[in-house]
Amino acid sequence: MLGTWAAVAPDAIRAAARAAANGIRLPERETRVGSIPAVMTDLFPLLAETASNPADLKLWAYVGFIGLVVLFLALDLGVFHREAHEVSMKEAATWSVVWLSCGLAFSAFVYKAYDAHWLGLGLETPRYNDHELAGEIPEQPLIVSGEVTGGEAAQQYLVGYVVEKSLAMDNIFVIALIFAFFAVPAKYQHRVLFWGILGALVMRGAMIAVGAGLILRYQWILIVFGAFLVLTALKMALIKGNDDPTQNLAVRLCKRFLPTVDFYDGQRFFTRRTVAPTYSTDPATGKPVQDPPPAGTLSARWAITPLFLALVLVEVTDLVFAVDSIPAIFAVTPDPFIVFTSNIFAILGLRALYFCLAALIARFRFLKPALILILAFVGVKLLLLSVPPHLGAIGLEPRHAIKIDTMASLVIVLGTLAVATVLSVLLPKRPSAA
Repeated sequence: MLGTWAAVAPDAIRAAARAAANGIRLPERETRVGSIPAVMTDLFPLLAETASNPADLKLWAYVGFIGLVVLFLALDLGVFHREAHEVSMKEAATWSVVWLSCGLAFSAFVYKAYDAHWLGLGLETPRYNDHELAGEIPEQPLIVSGEVTGGEAAQQYLVGYVVEKSLAMDNIFVIALIFAFFAVPAKYQHRVLFWGILGALVMRGAMIAVGAGLILRYQWILIVFGAFLVLTALKMALIKGNDDPTQNLAVRLCKRFLPTVDFYDGQRFFTRRTVAPTYSTDPATGKPVQDPPPAGTLSARWAITPLFLALVLVEVTDLVFAVDSIPAIFAVTPDPFIVFTSNIFAILGLRALYFCLAALIARFRFLKPALILILAFVGVKLLLLSVPPHLGAIGLEPRHAIKIDTMASLVIVLGTLAVATVLSVLLPKRPSAA
């Protein structure tokens, strides 16, 4: 009986869904499948109702993706990095390949899911209107809901993934500076990055939800996003940032209102120790183990360690970069699922990428200018799409929205990164005179 059910249930569900969509109630004899009990026939109207509402189905797509990410993170911290250790270049390179492969392979899932409309993906999906009068007349808004094909969705995902991955490179500069300033031991850096990225996933998910809601309701917000990206690129090019982590507002607030210690207590973010721990070698394993605290040295209250301050700065850094990168991907697509998944996959591989490039990234002298150009490009792309239809607001004649092709955007971004890499190799930075 179960075999019969598994074989014919999908067709029966689709038939019930079509009937529900057309307002037709199927007779009981047509809703029965083989020897399924009569009580099971009550399931079909419920399934049909759900299948006729893509928004409800898409929620399960988000749930499934988040579950996949949680599984990845649980395996990462609970299995592969259960014990704190210094990440070697070979291990970091292996994990970078794994995360990159997962991110790229997910584009194949996007293609198939949108093409077959799994869980409603690709149906009633926000997309930029291709009509020549898009944004100029009320009947043709700049963003419309409609069907998105698998090929179109896969292209959008890949462009978003590459843009987010390239912009995430800038995080590595700052994270390396933070770890160097706080002298974070190499074996504890992965723990900081793990919890930092976990917090980043939550923050970015919330920001994407808010951003998607804003652009769907107020499409002129796209102008604000585009202008912000261009101004950010100009700021990065012309103004040097503050390299002193102690001047960060979050760090100053932590030190002002929370008790702190100036030593590390293993990989703990909080400690009750008042003196730095000592270590002895375990004769069985040959590994150093922490000695018990001397009598009378434990405080009644907890204090934060430098490891926690490093974590706070990593979180703040990602929040700052997210403000830039999330509007950038909305220049590619207004589809929240594509924005969310490409953003998350780009961030998931940031830890391994850091351990690969932290020591080498300073040699890529043209990478920073390339990131500035990419940020400026996506800002201009968003302005070309959003400004012309709104020129009437300032007394000018509205124009057609200018949409840069998705594949052309991918070529431009990859080409910029490739040129920067080649120039960095051919024209290395000269060592400063002693």
